[in-house]
Amino acid sequence: MIGITGTTRLLKALGDENRIRLLSLLAQEELSGTDLMEIPNMGQSRVSTHLALLKEVGLVQDRRAGRRSFYSIAPGPASGFWEQVQAENRSAPEFAADTAGLEALRERRKIEKRAYFDRVAASFGDELLPGRTWEGLARAILQLAPRARYADLGIGDGLLTLMLAEAASQVTAVDLSTEMLAQLETRARAKGIDNIELVEGDIEDLPLPDESHDVVVASQALHHASAPARCLTEARRILVPGGRLLVIELLAHTEEWVRDKLQHVHLGFTEQGLGELLTEAGFERVRVFRAARDPQPPHFMTLVATASRA
Repeated sequence: MIGITGTTRLLKALGDENRIRLLSLLAQEELSGTDLMEIPNMGQSRVSTHLALLKEVGLVQDRRAGRRSFYSIAPGPASGFWEQVQAENRSAPEFAADTAGLEALRERRKIEKRAYFDRVAASFGDELLPGRTWEGLARAILQLAPRARYADLGIGDGLLTLMLAEAASQVTAVDLSTEMLAQLETRARAKGIDNIELVEGDIEDLPLPDESHDVVVASQALHHASAPARCLTEARRILVPGGRLLVIELLAHTEEWVRDKLQHVHLGFTEQGLGELLTEAGFERVRVFRAARDPQPPHFMTLVATASRA
């Protein structure tokens, strides 16, 4: 209950044309103090005084966002009084004028937003934008992946394996290094992930049954294989009919230092060469394309290949 004193103060708050106009605007959407000065063309001190009184009687609430305050109609008993006043004055010319001002404000915001993106379009890809990371994008896209049985051949740091586990019913992580597998197990346990099977083995001679997986992923693994063709043949063997293969590799390059420092056996692959390896391994619907170029020297280029078992 509002009470007699509260009702008197509420009626007093509603007895001012400018406060009624502010309430009418706030009933349509949340607005900042600056917006509430601009639309009805009121001074800052007047708007502040009106808002303070409307907040005091429980008609308006505010929230802080950085240095700005935003106002909206407050829920509660007091709002019922305002709704009745609003219904009785819906066609008032003052309301119509303020609604037109609100529409003009919305249109100006739209124009400013469009102008910003038009201005930065040419350099947008080089901007440092909050939340835009390859990992975030990969995790989002993986939510569209089928919930199936995945095999990750050559797990590396295990990051991709952990992401696959979020979408998969089961992930078989295959690697020659017991330490790599142990690190993955530790990270998976810390994240509460329990659908990863760790398998120590050679990706050129997989210790996995025929037709046991729906999707096989080989990310930056083929250039470590002595015989990439054998790895692809093995990948096809463990796929079910209609299963899919995803290969992420390096485009052919001339950086010899990766052989000793990173244990690369092959200096990447050409698009044609990788495509031929996949076809010769018995895959169909083969597609190979350049996906990304490292921004830092020596600017390694990433190849992505997809294929399927008939």
